Amino acid sequence: MNERRAAVWFLAPALAVILIFFLLPMVASLLLSLTDFDIYALADIRNVRLIGLRNYSDLLGNALFWKALVNTLYYALVGGPLTVIVSLGMALLVNAKTARWKPLFRTVYFAPVVTTIVAVAVVWKYLYHPRFGLLDRGLAHLGVAPIDWLGDPHWAMPAIILLSIWKNFGYTMMIFVAALQSIPEELYEAARMDGASALQQFRHVTLPMLGPTFLFVGTITAIGFLQLFPEPFVMTGGGPVNSTLSVVMLMYEQGFKFWRMGFAAAVAFLLFLVIGAATLVQIKVQKVRS
Repeated sequence: MNERRAAVWFLAPALAVILIFFLLPMVASLLLSLTDFDIYALADIRNVRLIGLRNYSDLLGNALFWKALVNTLYYALVGGPLTVIVSLGMALLVNAKTARWKPLFRTVYFAPVVTTIVAVAVVWKYLYHPRFGLLDRGLAHLGVAPIDWLGDPHWAMPAIILLSIWKNFGYTMMIFVAALQSIPEELYEAARMDGASALQQFRHVTLPMLGPTFLFVGTITAIGFLQLFPEPFVMTGGGPVNSTLSVVMLMYEQGFKFWRMGFAAAVAFLLFLVIGAATLVQIKVQKVRS
């Protein structure tokens, strides 16, 4: 009994924080999505009306929402796996026995993670400038015509994906480094004694042992990429022609530009369902592989 009471007291602060800053706001947002809360309700709360699922039905019939959802999924499905691949590749290089100055390279690769995303986006916006940007100047020396990276609907999202990979791979790289260091060396020795090449060791030893790490990294990467907002907000404003408009940007515009708080809350909950579905799919795939 005393142990149970002690456990309750130890857990109480954390549970209180979760209740106050997560569960209660989530319930409040859900209730908000069932109303027509807007700027008029800010002036007089009596103007709020309960409209049930009308926000959700309007949202599902909104072509702009589907455009934003497709853009977000494209960003996540392309940028997420590429980030994981780059992270694993850099982790293998940093963790290699022949690598020198490992702490230096880990610091350099991790530095973009701790930089401010707004500042980074502003710098990359100038790098992408079609006339003065370093990227197009470098391509010009190779005989490639300048590309309007952020002004062309076909190139805007790939440009943002490239920025996101550079900005985020350092964090997952460090996770992979820790996982690689936890693999017993005896497994590699046994594989070498059986005549396995370096590629075979990677395929049959490294990858299977990294299974749980792939699940964790894939999940947090997908959750982060599905919440795309600051990069297009700073660099393109959702353009050109809504080619970089994300679901979170749509939610922001509806809630804080047009003051349709109830509609914005409905956008947030549909995004929550998409993120939950993506997480469940990754867990299911990992179970099948294992």
